[in-house]
Amino acid sequence: MKIRIKRVRETSALPTYAHGPDEDAGMDLYAAVDSLLAPGETRLVPTGISIELPPGYEAQIRPRSGLALKHQLTLPNSPATIDPGYRGEIQVIVHNFGKEPYQIRAGDRIAQLVIARYETVEWEEADLNDSLRGGAGFGSSGR
Repeated sequence: MKIRIKRVRETSALPTYAHGPDEDAGMDLYAAVDSLLAPGETRLVPTGISIELPPGYEAQIRPRSGLALKHQLTLPNSPATIDPGYRGEIQVIVHNFGKEPYQIRAGDRIAQLVIARYETVEWEEADLNDSLRGGAGFGSSGR
């Protein structure tokens, strides 16, 4: 599948598969600017790219496991959704849960981008069929 992409900043890098498309579901997204995140700070980090998704597809932005484990950086709205109608710059909301400031530099891998198909639905108001679970919710399946 080919998706149109545009660099909107000189310092932007295109998303890449670290191990290739046959082994990775997600592509690395790169910071386009330097950003210093203080402990407890949340910041919007530009990637310098915008994309044109076809109808029926979304782009999901997810945290990088290495940044979460080693530096306590994560994305508080994960997974974030980029809708097919959005043409603005992709920006990533990053939060520093660590005890030390974290310096993001232009060109650093800050998140993963996954392209996913989705279905649109039409609601039909009706009585619902019974199920084994019924209305049992949180903790209903045990420990």
